[in-house]
Amino acid sequence: QVQLVESGGGLVQPGGSLRLSCATSGSILSNNVVGWYRQAPGKQRELVATIRRDGMINYVNYADSVKGRFTISRGNAKNTVYLQMNSLKPEDTAIYYCNLAMAGSNYWGQGTQVTVSS
Repeated sequence: QVQLVESGGGLVQPGGSLRLSCATSGSILSNNVVGWYRQAPGKQRELVATIRRDGMINYVNYADSVKGRFTISRGNAKNTVYLQMNSLKPEDTAIYYCNLAMAGSNYWGQGTQVTVSS
């Protein structure tokens, strides 16, 4: 059974940075599409960023609202995907979820809370 574990959330002031991690066992994260999503109170879950590998190249995609501020990447251990978040804004406040799309199924982590507030 696939288990995704997110970590790295917390409280940060506007303009600050956080790095979220999504980890699982084995190397399945390196062979499939991995995404970060977020859900703010009263809003629908939305896509933040995705990463997929094609040969030796990682293709990434970002929501317009985070382009230039967030970076999705893979860890060297191949079982971790990161979301580096810089220049955080109050509107980035949400629960952030890791998603793995594999063999026609979607797997989700439990989420990690990110709060941006002064």
